[in-house]
Amino acid sequence: MRTLVILMLLAALVIAVTCYESHESMESHEYLNPFLNRRRANDFIQADTRLRAITQERIRERSKATQEHQRELCEDYYPCEMYAFRHGYAAAYKHYFGRRRTK
Repeated sequence: MRTLVILMLLAALVIAVTCYESHESMESHEYLNPFLNRRRANDFIQADTRLRAITQERIRERSKATQEHQRELCEDYYPCEMYAFRHGYAAAYKHYFGRRRTK
């Protein structure tokens, strides 16, 4: 019987120690209301900046720099690409596409 009382006191002590709520957990605002409304949840994300970045990327894809356009043309043509590995893309583009031959 004595061991049963000691075990019960020990169990009560363990429960008291593990279930104790510290003052720090009471300080957070989430303790009283853990859920946010939609407006506050989306405050940190700016939808305008995301859409603006996507549209700027699409515009950049449409209007490429001339060097980039020349490089892509050269990469599509295997001999030009091999020439570019040795002499550079500008020289390779001039060599293969620089002067158009019309007969």
